[in-house]
Amino acid sequence: MTMVCLDMEGVLVPEIWIEVAKETGIEELKLTTRDEPDYDKLMKYRIKIMNEHNLTIDKIQSVIAKIDLMDGAKEFLDKLRKVTNVVIISDTFEQFVKPIAEKLNWPTIICNTLDIDENGRIFDYKLRCEQTKLTTVKAFHSAGIETIASGDSYNDIGMIKNSKAGFLFKSTDKIKHEHPEITALETYDELYDAITKAL
Repeated sequence: MTMVCLDMEGVLVPEIWIEVAKETGIEELKLTTRDEPDYDKLMKYRIKIMNEHNLTIDKIQSVIAKIDLMDGAKEFLDKLRKVTNVVIISDTFEQFVKPIAEKLNWPTIICNTLDIDENGRIFDYKLRCEQTKLTTVKAFHSAGIETIASGDSYNDIGMIKNSKAGFLFKSTDKIKHEHPEITALETYDELYDAITKAL
Protein backbone atom coordinates (compact mmCIF):
# COMPACT_ATOMS: atom_id res chain seq x y z
CA MET A 1 0.00 0.00 0.00
CA THR A 2 1.22 3.49 -0.85
CA MET A 3 0.24 6.89 0.57
CA VAL A 4 1.02 10.06 -1.35
CA CYS A 5 1.92 12.80 1.15
CA LEU A 6 1.57 16.36 -0.13
CA ASP A 7 2.43 19.65 1.46
CA MET A 8 -0.43 22.16 1.21
CA GLU A 9 0.90 25.73 1.10
CA GLY A 10 2.98 26.44 -1.97
CA VAL A 11 1.78 23.18 -3.55
CA LEU A 12 -2.03 23.46 -3.61
CA VAL A 13 -2.71 26.95 -2.24
CA PRO A 14 -0.61 30.10 -1.99
CA GLU A 15 1.30 30.61 1.25
CA ILE A 16 -1.32 31.62 3.82
CA TRP A 17 0.98 33.93 5.74
CA ILE A 18 1.97 35.82 2.60
CA GLU A 19 -1.71 36.34 1.76
CA VAL A 20 -2.34 37.55 5.32
CA ALA A 21 0.61 39.93 5.00
CA LYS A 22 -0.75 41.32 1.72
CA GLU A 23 -4.26 41.79 3.09
CA THR A 24 -3.19 43.38 6.39
CA GLY A 25 -0.15 45.28 5.19
CA ILE A 26 2.01 43.58 7.83
CA GLU A 27 5.12 42.96 5.74
CA GLU A 28 6.90 40.99 8.48
CA LEU A 29 4.41 38.13 8.04
CA LYS A 30 5.75 37.40 4.55
CA LEU A 31 8.49 35.25 6.07
CA THR A 32 7.74 31.53 5.49
CA THR A 33 9.34 28.09 5.81
CA ARG A 34 10.92 28.75 2.43
CA ASP A 35 12.98 31.43 4.17
CA GLU A 36 13.37 30.15 7.74
CA PRO A 37 14.09 26.44 8.30
CA ASP A 38 13.62 26.69 12.11
CA TYR A 39 9.85 26.36 12.46
CA ASP A 40 9.72 27.16 16.18
CA LYS A 41 11.71 30.36 15.62
CA LEU A 42 9.41 31.29 12.72
CA MET A 43 6.18 30.72 14.67
CA LYS A 44 7.37 32.62 17.74
CA TYR A 45 8.26 35.51 15.44
CA ARG A 46 4.83 35.38 13.77
CA ILE A 47 2.99 35.33 17.12
CA LYS A 48 5.02 38.32 18.33
CA ILE A 49 4.22 40.29 15.15
CA MET A 50 0.50 39.37 15.25
CA ASN A 51 0.18 40.56 18.83
CA GLU A 52 2.08 43.78 18.15
CA HIS A 53 -0.50 44.51 15.43
CA ASN A 54 -3.55 43.17 17.35
CA LEU A 55 -4.16 40.65 14.57
CA THR A 56 -6.76 38.16 15.83
CA ILE A 57 -7.83 34.75 14.57
CA ASP A 58 -11.07 36.19 13.13
CA LYS A 59 -9.15 38.53 10.82
CA ILE A 60 -6.82 35.76 9.70
CA GLN A 61 -9.74 33.40 9.01
CA SER A 62 -11.48 36.10 6.95
CA VAL A 63 -8.36 36.39 4.77
CA ILE A 64 -8.04 32.61 4.39
CA ALA A 65 -11.69 32.33 3.30
CA LYS A 66 -10.83 34.52 0.29
CA ILE A 67 -7.70 32.62 -0.79
CA ASP A 68 -8.06 30.91 -4.17
CA LEU A 69 -6.46 27.56 -4.89
CA MET A 70 -3.44 27.56 -7.18
CA ASP A 71 -4.46 27.16 -10.84
CA GLY A 72 -5.03 23.48 -11.55
CA ALA A 73 -4.66 22.35 -7.92
CA LYS A 74 -8.14 20.90 -7.45
CA GLU A 75 -8.07 19.13 -10.81
CA PHE A 76 -4.65 17.66 -10.00
CA LEU A 77 -5.78 16.46 -6.57
CA ASP A 78 -9.07 15.02 -7.89
CA LYS A 79 -7.20 13.12 -10.60
CA LEU A 80 -4.57 11.82 -8.18
CA ARG A 81 -7.14 10.67 -5.61
CA LYS A 82 -8.73 8.47 -8.27
CA VAL A 83 -5.55 6.39 -8.62
CA THR A 84 -4.00 6.35 -5.14
CA ASN A 85 -4.36 7.28 -1.47
CA VAL A 86 -3.51 10.91 -0.75
CA VAL A 87 -3.03 12.78 2.51
CA ILE A 88 -2.04 16.42 2.96
CA ILE A 89 0.52 16.89 5.72
CA SER A 90 0.84 20.56 6.60
CA ASP A 91 2.46 22.68 9.28
CA THR A 92 -0.56 24.97 9.12
CA PHE A 93 -3.27 24.87 11.79
CA GLU A 94 -6.69 23.29 12.14
CA GLN A 95 -8.16 26.76 12.75
CA PHE A 96 -7.01 27.75 9.24
CA VAL A 97 -7.86 24.82 6.98
CA LYS A 98 -11.65 24.48 6.75
CA PRO A 99 -12.25 26.90 3.82
CA ILE A 100 -9.29 25.44 1.95
CA ALA A 101 -10.42 21.85 2.60
CA GLU A 102 -13.86 22.72 1.25
CA LYS A 103 -12.40 24.15 -1.97
CA LEU A 104 -10.27 21.00 -2.38
CA ASN A 105 -13.31 18.71 -1.91
CA TRP A 106 -12.46 17.69 1.67
CA PRO A 107 -9.19 15.75 1.43
CA THR A 108 -7.61 14.41 4.62
CA ILE A 109 -5.43 17.16 6.09
CA ILE A 110 -3.09 16.48 9.01
CA CYS A 111 -1.93 19.69 10.69
CA ASN A 112 -1.19 21.44 13.98
CA THR A 113 -3.24 23.60 16.34
CA LEU A 114 -3.14 27.14 17.75
CA ASP A 115 -3.68 28.30 21.33
CA ILE A 116 -6.14 31.19 21.23
CA ASP A 117 -7.48 33.24 24.15
CA GLU A 118 -11.05 34.44 24.67
CA ASN A 119 -10.31 37.64 22.74
CA GLY A 120 -9.14 35.75 19.65
CA ARG A 121 -5.47 36.49 20.34
CA ILE A 122 -3.07 33.75 19.26
CA PHE A 123 -0.60 33.26 22.10
CA ASP A 124 1.03 29.91 21.28
CA TYR A 125 0.93 26.91 18.96
CA LYS A 126 1.10 23.15 19.41
CA LEU A 127 2.82 20.77 17.02
CA ARG A 128 1.30 17.30 16.86
CA CYS A 129 4.82 15.92 17.26
CA GLU A 130 8.40 16.93 16.61
CA GLN A 131 9.36 17.16 12.91
CA THR A 132 5.69 16.71 12.08
CA LYS A 133 6.02 15.76 8.42
CA LEU A 134 8.97 13.39 8.79
CA THR A 135 7.43 11.78 11.89
CA THR A 136 4.11 11.26 10.10
CA VAL A 137 5.80 9.61 7.12
CA LYS A 138 7.77 7.33 9.44
CA ALA A 139 4.53 6.41 11.22
CA PHE A 140 3.04 5.35 7.89
CA HIS A 141 6.14 3.22 7.28
CA SER A 142 5.77 1.56 10.69
CA ALA A 143 2.20 0.65 9.69
CA GLY A 144 3.45 -1.03 6.51
CA ILE A 145 2.52 1.86 4.21
CA GLU A 146 5.04 3.15 1.67
CA THR A 147 5.08 6.88 0.96
CA ILE A 148 5.65 9.21 -1.97
CA ALA A 149 6.05 12.84 -0.92
CA SER A 150 6.14 16.31 -2.42
CA GLY A 151 6.55 19.80 -1.05
CA ASP A 152 8.22 23.13 -1.67
CA SER A 153 9.94 24.17 1.56
CA TYR A 154 12.66 23.29 4.04
CA ASN A 155 10.17 21.57 6.34
CA ASP A 156 9.27 19.14 3.52
CA ILE A 157 12.80 17.86 2.91
CA GLY A 158 12.67 15.19 5.62
CA MET A 159 9.49 13.56 4.39
CA ILE A 160 10.65 13.78 0.76
CA LYS A 161 14.03 12.16 1.43
CA ASN A 162 12.52 9.43 3.63
CA SER A 163 9.89 8.35 1.09
CA LYS A 164 10.35 5.77 -1.66
CA ALA A 165 10.03 8.67 -4.10
CA GLY A 166 9.93 12.39 -3.45
CA PHE A 167 9.79 15.63 -5.39
CA LEU A 168 10.25 19.32 -4.83
CA PHE A 169 7.34 21.25 -6.35
CA LYS A 170 7.46 24.94 -7.26
CA SER A 171 10.32 25.37 -4.80
CA THR A 172 12.84 28.20 -4.54
CA ASP A 173 16.11 28.34 -6.46
CA LYS A 174 17.94 28.31 -3.13
CA ILE A 175 16.31 25.09 -1.93
CA LYS A 176 16.74 23.43 -5.33
CA HIS A 177 20.42 24.41 -5.34
CA GLU A 178 20.92 23.07 -1.80
CA HIS A 179 19.18 19.77 -2.65
CA PRO A 180 20.16 18.84 -6.22
CA GLU A 181 19.55 15.17 -5.32
CA ILE A 182 15.78 15.81 -5.22
CA THR A 183 13.92 16.03 -8.54
CA ALA A 184 12.36 19.49 -8.84
CA LEU A 185 9.11 19.86 -10.78
CA GLU A 186 7.09 22.92 -11.80
CA THR A 187 3.73 21.76 -13.20
CA TYR A 188 0.91 19.56 -11.94
CA ASP A 189 1.18 17.39 -15.04
CA GLU A 190 4.85 16.73 -14.24
CA LEU A 191 4.04 15.97 -10.61
CA TYR A 192 1.14 13.66 -11.49
CA ASP A 193 3.30 11.75 -13.98
CA ALA A 194 6.19 11.44 -11.53
CA ILE A 195 3.94 10.20 -8.70
CA THR A 196 2.05 7.70 -10.81
CA LYS A 197 5.30 6.31 -12.25
CA ALA A 198 6.58 5.81 -8.71
CA LEU A 199 3.47 3.96 -7.49
